[in-house]
Amino acid sequence: MSNLRSVVKGVGGYLPDRIVTNEDLTATIDTSDEWIVARTGIRERRIVADGELTSSMAIEAAKRALADAELEAGDIDLIVLATSTPDQTFPATAVTIQAELGITEGAAFDVQAVCSGFVFALSTADNYLKSGQFKRALVVGAEAFSRILDWEDRSTCVLFGDGAGALVVEAQKPNGAFPERGVLATTLRSDGRYRDKLYVDGGPSSTGTVGHLRMDGPEVFRHAVTKISDVILETLQKAGYTPSDIDWFVPHQANKRILDGAARKLGLERERLVMTVDKHANTSAASIPLALMTACSDGRIKKGDLVLLEAMGGGFTWGALLIRW
Repeated sequence: MSNLRSVVKGVGGYLPDRIVTNEDLTATIDTSDEWIVARTGIRERRIVADGELTSSMAIEAAKRALADAELEAGDIDLIVLATSTPDQTFPATAVTIQAELGITEGAAFDVQAVCSGFVFALSTADNYLKSGQFKRALVVGAEAFSRILDWEDRSTCVLFGDGAGALVVEAQKPNGAFPERGVLATTLRSDGRYRDKLYVDGGPSSTGTVGHLRMDGPEVFRHAVTKISDVILETLQKAGYTPSDIDWFVPHQANKRILDGAARKLGLERERLVMTVDKHANTSAASIPLALMTACSDGRIKKGDLVLLEAMGGGFTWGALLIRW
């Protein structure tokens, strides 16, 4: 067994310039700022401009993560992109990122696990790095969900936004320091019996169309807190920690009530919860790296901190990942 560990070297993010507030939405659908904030905690979201793509957002986030890591694009030999809104059906959007960064070695591919995508992508990269197959990975979550929303459906269109976030992760041998840095444990789960609770009603082999996002909100909410809490406790147990050891809880930014509920169930103080859903809305696979970027930029997350990531998305898919920063 390899004793390599996947250590985070840099973080970056990108948000489109266009801000759409709750008040802006009241001009086109029957809703209100009070209704949206009370149910979700969301106050505004970012929306891609005409001609702006999932890949273009991902590339900008990747460049910023590389700069933060003080590395060049040529230092990367693996790109894993989590997205449900690729530029094209194929090829994978990750190869566009690879080409635009000027990388000609290694491998690049997409991972599709909807809102859990970044946890799945980072776990995938972690396994490749620990095996010694690759040395440095660029793990990106990027979404243009505004392109698959039904803007007349107030139950879904108020919830989502666009953006991208990225981590640079490097395989390193433990140096004997305590606590040792890197990914400590991961847990991934899925249960396809619930695939019709959060889905897109189109696709190449079914309708030949892109389709729109559809969601059974109460059912998603009902399952979320329990599934999230269970997978978190399993992940902590694998690494020999308890919730009280966590310095920062960085969950998928879906809904303030879900985030608060998960934190309460784990006995975590509100101060240890990183929440950006009010400004970014639900950016699906991009939400965790964007939240990490925010908490690193403002100085909350520091080297040596124990950081817990978790997410749940369509499928259902869900998972958790524990990192010593």
